[in-house]
Amino acid sequence: MSAQLIDGNALAACIRAQVADKVKTLATPPGLAVILVGDDPASQVYVKHKVADCEGVGMRSLLERHPATLSEADLLGRIAALNADPAVHGILVQMPLPKHIDPKRVIEAIDVRKDVDGYSVQSAGELMCNLPGFKPCTPYGCMKLLETTGVDPRGKTAVVIGRSNTVGKPMALLLLQANATVMLCHSGTPDLGQFTRQADIVVAAVGKRNVLTHDMVKPGAVVIDVGMNRNDEGKLCGDVDFENVRQVAGWITPVPGGVGPMTRAMLLVNTLEAAGSGL
Repeated sequence: MSAQLIDGNALAACIRAQVADKVKTLATPPGLAVILVGDDPASQVYVKHKVADCEGVGMRSLLERHPATLSEADLLGRIAALNADPAVHGILVQMPLPKHIDPKRVIEAIDVRKDVDGYSVQSAGELMCNLPGFKPCTPYGCMKLLETTGVDPRGKTAVVIGRSNTVGKPMALLLLQANATVMLCHSGTPDLGQFTRQADIVVAAVGKRNVLTHDMVKPGAVVIDVGMNRNDEGKLCGDVDFENVRQVAGWITPVPGGVGPMTRAMLLVNTLEAAGSGL
């Protein structure tokens, strides 16, 4: 048995096409402002892709580049200006920020109506209470990937490995809203396998190579790998021992080409919603 691949690239392309079609019907294109502080190489790559994604679907992209010496006060001032700009519907501040800037203060400074990353305390509270609001892009994308498998989470057992505010916790909440029975595990969970072997759905998002091995997976399970790591040869890999787990699982996401493209696609969806429209 070999698991079927869940193709994030293909699904993301489909979502981008849907967003582009919707944008064409709008009198004013949605605007996304992206702020990059410093010259972190990975951040520059991520921002480049996000800007290209916006332009590719006909959205207006505003990229602000600032030196690493930018003060927290000046950054907050820029966010306030973007909050007040009616042409800007979404605001994203690329992380990580220089150490002298408090990321929590920055996130909370973004108008919740423009918090297309879904990172603010209010956005988290809305998700917790099952109220309308922006879902964090990565777990939102994971749910869309899960939909393509045809596996209905209702009545299924799901294990999320990882408890971050941006992926693990909201992922558990989205699965719970889909009527799955959810176990939230993490780096401090003893004998992780005792939980994952019960799971029909496993989402690995702890940031550790091979945290999920083949002997920890229920035959036929859906495995979604959010991890982004490097193997001994320097190649990109996830949290899952892919080659061996795919022999046991029913469905599995590759790294790269799985969750990553969907994170960017759902940012476009959130920006479209921030502009008062939706798919």
